[in-house]
Amino acid sequence: MTMPNTLMTKLTHTMPSRSEVEDFLFYEAALLDEWRLDDWLGLLTEDASYRVPPNDTPQGDHRDTLFTVADDIRRIRARVTRLKDRNAHAEYPLSRTRRMIANVRLLPMTGALPDNELEVLSNYVVYRFRREERIREYVGQYRHRLRIVDGQLRIAARTVLIDAHELGSLGSVSFIL
Repeated sequence: MTMPNTLMTKLTHTMPSRSEVEDFLFYEAALLDEWRLDDWLGLLTEDASYRVPPNDTPQGDHRDTLFTVADDIRRIRARVTRLKDRNAHAEYPLSRTRRMIANVRLLPMTGALPDNELEVLSNYVVYRFRREERIREYVGQYRHRLRIVDGQLRIAARTVLIDAHELGSLGSVSFIL
C-alpha cells in the first residue's frame, strides 16, 4: 500500500483539513493491519507517546495511575521489536486485524498546543482474528495529537480508550490497538 497523495506531498497550508487527517488515520490503520510496524514507526515523532489508560480512570495521569500501556518512543520501538520477533508467542502467528475508523473530529484550537499541532478524536473498531480463538472486537476512541513536521503529519501522542467494562474478556492486547 502506498501513502495517499495528500500524505506524500507537503502540506501547503498551516493546518490540514479533516479529509487530510482522515486519510492519515486510515493510512495508519492500514499499516497496523498489514503489520508494517517499521513503516508505522515512521509516522511517529521522536518524542511520541502511546497510552492505553485503564477504563475505570480514562482521564488518569500515567505517572500515578496504572495504565495498560504507557510508552514513550523508546518503549514503543522496543514493543515493535518484540512483536516482530518470531519467538513472541503472544503474536506468533500474527493476529489478523481490521481497523475501522469513524467520526473523525478535529478539536478546536485552544492555544494550549503549539501552532504546528492539533488534537483529533475518532472512534474505532478493531476486529482481531487468531487461530483457535473467537473473533475479538475492540471498540473505543482514539485521541491523537498530530504535529506537522517538515510539512508532513506525524503522531506526537496516541491515546487509545477501550470501551469495555472489564478487559479480561477481551483476551491479550499484545497487538497495537
